[in-house]
Amino acid sequence: MCAALVGGMTRLKRDYINMAQRRGVRLKVFTGQESRIAERLGEADLLIVFTNKVSHEARHQVVRLAKSRDIPLRLIHSCGLSTLHGCLEDFALAGPEPQTR
Repeated sequence: MCAALVGGMTRLKRDYINMAQRRGVRLKVFTGQESRIAERLGEADLLIVFTNKVSHEARHQVVRLAKSRDIPLRLIHSCGLSTLHGCLEDFALAGPEPQTR
C-alpha cells in the first residue's frame, strides 16, 4: 500500500516514513508548502493531511484530488507519530472507505 502525507513536522519526516515502513506502507511525505501539490502526489491508496501544519491551499488541492479520484482521505489536526500510526491502523481495520476527522 502507498500513502501520501501532507503536512506534519519537517523534523519528523524520517520518523513518519520509518513508522509507515514497519506497518508495510510506502509513505510519501510533503510539507504542504509545495506548489501544485496535487500533481506531485502520484498514485496513492490513502491521503492523509495534518491540517495544523499545512497551508489552506494545499489542503484544498488534496481534498479536490481525493474526491476526483475517489481516494480515501483523512484530515487530522494533530501531527505526531502516534497520530499517523492510529490513522494507518484505522485504515487497515476499517478498509478504504473515506473518512475525515
